[in-house]
Amino acid sequence: MTARRLAPIAAILVAASLAACSPSAAQSDSKPSAPAASVGTSDASAGASPSAAPGAPAGGSGLSLSEAIAKIPAADENRTGYKRDSFRHWIDEDGDGCNTRQEVLLAEATKKPEQGTRCALTGGEWLSYYDEVTVTDAKGLDIDHVVPLAEAWDSGASAWDADRRMRYANDLGSERSLVAVTAKTNRSKADKDPADWMPPAESAKCTYLADWTATKLRWKLTADDKERSALEELAKGCTAAVVKYEVAP
Repeated sequence: MTARRLAPIAAILVAASLAACSPSAAQSDSKPSAPAASVGTSDASAGASPSAAPGAPAGGSGLSLSEAIAKIPAADENRTGYKRDSFRHWIDEDGDGCNTRQEVLLAEATKKPEQGTRCALTGGEWLSYYDEVTVTDAKGLDIDHVVPLAEAWDSGASAWDADRRMRYANDLGSERSLVAVTAKTNRSKADKDPADWMPPAESAKCTYLADWTATKLRWKLTADDKERSALEELAKGCTAAVVKYEVAP
């Protein structure tokens, strides 16, 4: 199985709720995911070897959410030519019989499932941090690209080759680029950015913003004016959030 360093989601949500989304720390809008107090997106994953670029904190204190948002390059979005199958997924990158979807499910399970032939998963338990719903059947979960494929295309991936798009769609080198969430919330989100959609759980707000921002920075994706304005406004209540990322190789 591909190594993917991931803190237990349940513990992260507790930290987030107590730290960044408490009345003293946040003035909420409805929103997303994970520990607002130290919500980092990805330190280096054990199975990946991304090189840290200048200005891309892979460890240490990271950046405040506001500082990180300011680092996202500005550009207009363009969806011309987008097709979902331009991003090949789910692949079995390490040849262990488990594809990317299954790897994420195994990594994020709060109660490990049984792993059968061809990585078929039975049993297990997951916490969907978008809506704080506990799921006991993997079939009820989608693997969400935190920055959707269409959004990635709009903000830079249209210029990538097929191999880089495949690596983006199967990014196990960052623990928060892909997350297991209820199918309901994933399909509600579709290809929307934070200007148009935020997770329904208030406890998820600051984590989701940090995950989104770190993914954009990791892949050098851009933000248009509407998206940036929404991120800046939503981030005002997330003063404890920390963003860590490594630029994708």
